[in-house]
Amino acid sequence: MVSAVLAIDQGTTNTKAVLVDASGAVLAGGSAPVGLSTPRPGWVEQDADELWASVLSAIPSSSAEIVGIALSTQRESVVGWDRRTGAAVGPVIGWQDVRTSGWCSALPAGVDELVRRRTGLRVDAMFSAPKLHWLLAQTSADQVGTIDSWLVHRLTGGREHLTEAGNASRTLLYDIAELAWSPDLLDAFGIPLPVLPEVRPSNAGFGVTSGVPGLRDGIPIVAVLADSHAAMYGQGCVLPGMVKATYGTGSSVMTPVEAFAADGCTLAWLTERPTYALEGNIVSSGAALAWTASLLGLAEVGALVELASTVPSAEGVVLVPAFAGLGAPHWDREARAALTGMSSATTRAHIARAAVDAVAHQICDLVETLPVAERLRGDGGATVSSLLMQTQADLLGRPVEVADVPELSALGAAELAWTTLGQPTGWAERRTYRTFEPATATAAARDDRRAQWAAAVASVTAGASGARSGRR
Repeated sequence: MVSAVLAIDQGTTNTKAVLVDASGAVLAGGSAPVGLSTPRPGWVEQDADELWASVLSAIPSSSAEIVGIALSTQRESVVGWDRRTGAAVGPVIGWQDVRTSGWCSALPAGVDELVRRRTGLRVDAMFSAPKLHWLLAQTSADQVGTIDSWLVHRLTGGREHLTEAGNASRTLLYDIAELAWSPDLLDAFGIPLPVLPEVRPSNAGFGVTSGVPGLRDGIPIVAVLADSHAAMYGQGCVLPGMVKATYGTGSSVMTPVEAFAADGCTLAWLTERPTYALEGNIVSSGAALAWTASLLGLAEVGALVELASTVPSAEGVVLVPAFAGLGAPHWDREARAALTGMSSATTRAHIARAAVDAVAHQICDLVETLPVAERLRGDGGATVSSLLMQTQADLLGRPVEVADVPELSALGAAELAWTTLGQPTGWAERRTYRTFEPATATAAARDDRRAQWAAAVASVTAGASGARSGRR
């Protein structure tokens, strides 16, 4: 009987599960959608039980023997539950949720400096600590965690309350130099230590299955990674200068660094030693494509890209998808979306093309902040679009390599699991890539497109600043 690792990739809008053998071959796979709700402007929630049900639905049937489980999970989203019953006591508060933005702004100035020094991040509603503060104030939860904690809790029949170090590093509560929950940060955000899970290294083991429909008891949960970190692991981006961009609902741009740097750094994974990375997060990339498709009355993003492909350019139209403000490198949560540069000659195709361009421009904004960016490797569902990847290469002015498997998060987690089980891997070295070379006629033409984008971004950030000044 063939042995396999069951890799579960729990993302923002769907859950994927694949059975992967020791060579990296995918033996079987499945997926299930996960709904999002927006009960108020700026609020983004998911049903914790529906999320768990999507995991069970995604697990494929196979004759392979499952020798271990690997998890790759969406980051920063939080959920709380009752310690005695194991039942969720409120919704999952999604990473896109900005209900705590005002509370974050009201924190003492010293908190942000403390957060940066201990975590490499900044105070922002995207991260977990403000959401946890809200959750504990509004519900009866006496155990809380990020999505990896919730899945480990459910997979082990409620026996384990654990989290993985890379996921913990996104909470604003975990000191990534000391590799421990920070008492100072817990105090700053009003989070009691007993409600939090124990933090473990990424490959330290997270209990065994118990009472999971469709799975035998006793299967070890071998490895856990946050989804963007798992994609970097799967891409084989382990050296400075190698950059990966994950194109999902939002986007993550990451590059490894030799040691912890206090600004923009995150803990990618923790094995025998910590691996750090510089990272920037985009709030709306794939979400911007989905929004534009809906605006134009198109059934899916694929139809949007097809429409965008019918015109050679956006003809000066620029979409800034700041639907929940802007993430890195602008970090303006009060900025609002704008569609600029339209004329009487603007068509639906130009607007579609502007949406595709917006995703690539946002990646460029982040890559341009990195000290070294010799190679960009792309992954995520949107990389199937040759138009988007060619646009990315054109705007960057350098080649973009796209993995033969667009969804690398599950395979990255599976590879860490197999390595932990003692099997040699090296899958990234054997992976093939499509390479997109820059095709823009001149550097001046590229600079002109980037300048149009920068002007549009400046207009929404300046407008947001003006609105804030007016309120004062």
